[in-house]
Amino acid sequence: MSELRDAAMNAKAWPFEEARRLAKRYEKAPPEKGYVLFETGYGPSGLPHIGTFGEVLRTTMIRRAFETISDIPTRLICFSDDMDGMRKVPGNVPNQDMLREHLQKPLTVVPDPFGEFESFGHHNNAMLRRFLDTFGFEYEFYSATEFYKSGQFDATLLKAAERYDALMAIMLKSLREERQQTYSIFLPIHPETGRVLYVPMKNVDAAKGEITFDDEDGREWTLPVTGGNVKLQWKPDFGARWAALGVDFEMYGKDHSTNTPIYDGICRALGVQPPEHFTYELFLDDKGQKISKSSGNGISIDEWLTYASTESLSYFMFQKPKTAKRLYFDVIPKMMDEYHQQLRAYPDQDAAGQLNNPVWHIHDGAVPESKMVVPFSMLLNLASAAGAHDKDAMWGFIRRYAPDASPETHPDLDAAAGYAVKYYEDFVLPTKVFRAPDEKERAAMADLADRLRGHEGETDDEALQTIVFAVGKEHGFEPLRDWFKALYEVLLGQSQGPRFGGFIALYGVAETVALIDKGVAGELA
Repeated sequence: MSELRDAAMNAKAWPFEEARRLAKRYEKAPPEKGYVLFETGYGPSGLPHIGTFGEVLRTTMIRRAFETISDIPTRLICFSDDMDGMRKVPGNVPNQDMLREHLQKPLTVVPDPFGEFESFGHHNNAMLRRFLDTFGFEYEFYSATEFYKSGQFDATLLKAAERYDALMAIMLKSLREERQQTYSIFLPIHPETGRVLYVPMKNVDAAKGEITFDDEDGREWTLPVTGGNVKLQWKPDFGARWAALGVDFEMYGKDHSTNTPIYDGICRALGVQPPEHFTYELFLDDKGQKISKSSGNGISIDEWLTYASTESLSYFMFQKPKTAKRLYFDVIPKMMDEYHQQLRAYPDQDAAGQLNNPVWHIHDGAVPESKMVVPFSMLLNLASAAGAHDKDAMWGFIRRYAPDASPETHPDLDAAAGYAVKYYEDFVLPTKVFRAPDEKERAAMADLADRLRGHEGETDDEALQTIVFAVGKEHGFEPLRDWFKALYEVLLGQSQGPRFGGFIALYGVAETVALIDKGVAGELA
């Protein structure tokens, strides 16, 4: 066993813990189908969102961890439930009146309101695939419509008809009495209207593989369960899909967790072992409320990527997936800086440390070098102090601080400078509140300005931090953090800030002296 595999067998990072649990499934013999199958599923009633990214990313991390400890081949299927009936018209698409005429029809039958694709389902599937391709995910795309109509699902549907009573018994236990009266695991597609019907069954003929039912007008119909004439309700569909494909692993949000016994029960009733599961906690907005697509709280993927790198979002997704986390704009700077801290730590770690480092999982072991010689939080404060509105202005300061750096040699730093300006303009600038210093603070700041004016020694972070630290001590600030808090509030208009010596080194000694003089004179407040 290689050193890497040996270390992976003991790695504490959660993708390896899940991978080892999955490996136990086949410790006696490899899968008959010849591979381990991972799956993620989507309802394509709208555009893909940040949860979609998180689900595929985390599943991919477990898949790569599994490939590190096992020689069994793997596949990842991204399954779109595009045969689902359109229950309501989304509010963010054109041609709303046209769409209303097609309510309850499968999404792949509803015309595309944008006029670009064969159907609304095809449009949303294309958006989903483009979304996944943008992030470089390796996957196979499956359409429920194609799955039902091509016959790939036929054997499972015939088995569902044969074991109808057992499957219904699993479902009925979870339903209210009123719902039980009209419920069926089968949803026929009306031969004339094309609508997905929620009607009770009059008869299920297992021998013929047919169902008989009355439509909303009381007319009786008999249809084969095969060939795309019928689809399964979404909970039975979940378990039946596992059975039909032989899914070995699927993760989903905590809101699905109460359905796990149903999904598993359906899969077992169809004669197949259910997959391994991983339930992740949901994301919260800035007020601690669950993020919802319909309410639009929280932050979208496009919004995150306006202010930070994809890798910082991947880093956020890696962190404690079983813990509810605030997903809002104010977490972005911390994620940017922590991601690069982990990049810098990686080369000096042993094999075990590297496998537990989030960046191994973000980059699938091919971890790049961090060229962020200036932390993102420092770039934000530079943008604030300099009033910078483009990254070229930022580079004027960065080059003096790091003469060997350039946009060409440090592309991650260049991108971060652009992100910092945008973040500063949209989130920092509107909330800045400057104050005038009190007498004690004014005396200390004037002293600091004088010492910096007369300073002829080194102008690196440490040397300048020593000067700032000494002034605070000599002027009796206790605790010393009150001194730094005063500097941030008077000079930067915020209560928290960077290591001040590093800020001076980046912004410039003369520029900092001028800033202090303005603060002492009350010109910033």
